Amino acid sequence: MTENPAPTTGDGGYTAPDLALFGAEHVRRYVETGGAVGHSWNGVTCLVLWTTGRRTGQRRATPLIYTSDGDRFVVIASQGGAPAHPGWYHNLLAEPKVEVQVLADRFTATARTAEGTEHERLWSLMAQRWPNYDEYTKRTTRRIPVVVLERG
Repeated sequence: MTENPAPTTGDGGYTAPDLALFGAEHVRRYVETGGAVGHSWNGVTCLVLWTTGRRTGQRRATPLIYTSDGDRFVVIASQGGAPAHPGWYHNLLAEPKVEVQVLADRFTATARTAEGTEHERLWSLMAQRWPNYDEYTKRTTRRIPVVVLERG
């Protein structure tokens, strides 16, 4: 898979990412190839997060941009700056035991929302990887959650 640069305009503005591989197809190909297809997306790395639907009880898979922080993984519940949190975030609030796949490594994890200075530090780390996160904050009045995934 060819890596594309992270989408920015060069002047700090927002540029829409290439969505040709995202959503259900992204998950399918990521899982089938052990992350060989789908781990690298628009110049950043992605994992797959499985949550349990808070209303249906069904497992839901979502591809997300991530970074590592020590032995933990960090994702952002941005939904592109939409007014409401994404469904997967509501699901993990109801049931923080989740499943994660990073490349071919699939494991259980516990999800929690970063708060205070940890939120700020991890937000900065993620915004360095995907500058559009800072743009998303301008589209919404909600505080966009930073989620920490810890094995076990």
